[in-house]
Amino acid sequence: MKNKLNTAVLGFGLEGKDAAEYLVNKGHNVTIFDQKSVQELDVDIYKNDNVKFICGPNYLKHNLSDYDVIVRSPGIYRFLPELLKIDNEKNSLTSNIKLFFDLCPCKIIGVTGTKGKGTTSTLIYEILKADKFDVYLGGNIGKPALGLLSKLTKNSVVILEMSSFQLIDLHKSPNIAVVLNVTSDHMDWHKDISEYLSAKKNILRHQSETDFSIINEDYEISKGFAKETESQTYFFSSNNKATGCYIDGEKIILTIEEEKVIGKVKDLLLRGKHNWENVNAAICASYLAGANISTIRKVIFGFKGLEHRLELVGQYKEISFYNDSFSTNPQTTIAAIKSFKEKMVIILGGSDKQLDYAQMAKEIVAAKNVETVILIGQIADQIQRELINKSFKGKMINLGMTTMQEIFKTSMKLANPGSVVILSPATASFGMFIDYKDRGNQFKEAVKSLIQ
Repeated sequence: MKNKLNTAVLGFGLEGKDAAEYLVNKGHNVTIFDQKSVQELDVDIYKNDNVKFICGPNYLKHNLSDYDVIVRSPGIYRFLPELLKIDNEKNSLTSNIKLFFDLCPCKIIGVTGTKGKGTTSTLIYEILKADKFDVYLGGNIGKPALGLLSKLTKNSVVILEMSSFQLIDLHKSPNIAVVLNVTSDHMDWHKDISEYLSAKKNILRHQSETDFSIINEDYEISKGFAKETESQTYFFSSNNKATGCYIDGEKIILTIEEEKVIGKVKDLLLRGKHNWENVNAAICASYLAGANISTIRKVIFGFKGLEHRLELVGQYKEISFYNDSFSTNPQTTIAAIKSFKEKMVIILGGSDKQLDYAQMAKEIVAAKNVETVILIGQIADQIQRELINKSFKGKMINLGMTTMQEIFKTSMKLANPGSVVILSPATASFGMFIDYKDRGNQFKEAVKSLIQ
């Protein structure tokens, strides 16, 4: 891009700041648009760079046509009327991730799915790092993508965890695309499920026959993604033999080039069958990227998982406490429930993402080991109705809008020795907490204060 272009950055979150910093350093005249007020934003970081700010609820009502380039942050819906207008004009509408794909000099491994992206991306990163690759982790996890560009060479490898917000208008695809289980999420952002799935498919739509795709074969929606790509396609499965990586009884078997036994699932530190899927995907991706089998084995059997993802916080009086605050949809909570045979107290609820909780309620009833459900937040009543409709026989405590202190105090009263208490809310945290990290950290602090 030419210097001294007039550039608008829409949204001043993590990726908006990344874009602004990159563009300022490239000599652009940058204006930042954000729905928050100037007082709520960290504007001082640009006080010497002549960066302008247009803020407030009507921030997009200003004429975007005045700018040569408009950079959309992921949280800004791609098909807002103001952005659709730009489509019909000569301005260049792009995003952090689109810029990165245009400018990146090296191979990219992209990972998407409704959940499991962070665990899978990190596992691939840890394997390649242990194998001495010049590897970087970015996207929704690790560092913002544009900030990585100055460090990259043609021999580097970048792993990107990619959301539908980033993928919705992506015009290029990664060299290695990983598709995990894709269900329904972010229906408060997307127009409908078709738009959500279409966005996800961009991770492999633009691949060539020299690229690779690695797809979860256990789910019809994910499996169907194979029709969208011209790449060399491999699959992974926890249920059936697959050309890629699969679980055969208790063995993990890689079938790329030749059949290799990686090890036994019982030796994984990650809990839950859903994590077998993440491990299978990471094995395929890292092997196709050139990692040695010995390194793959060492890393996957030593990996303990990520913070806020079924994280064992501690134990007290034979009660184990797990922080699964990253669970922001019903599917991940179902996976958490299926990871345990112990009697369970589970904490559910939060802000409304317009998701369907009927299937989750059915799984809770079928699980038998869920003795108590503590309901919190804006959708506590909705989940309670679903549980009643499915004839849940256990205890239900509806705390509504409350505090973590009260949530934890209630869980302690209801948990018995030998049971587990799991914070796996199945929805977003807003209304009671800043974000899922704040929710998880408050839970962890409550547990640690009890143990100490």
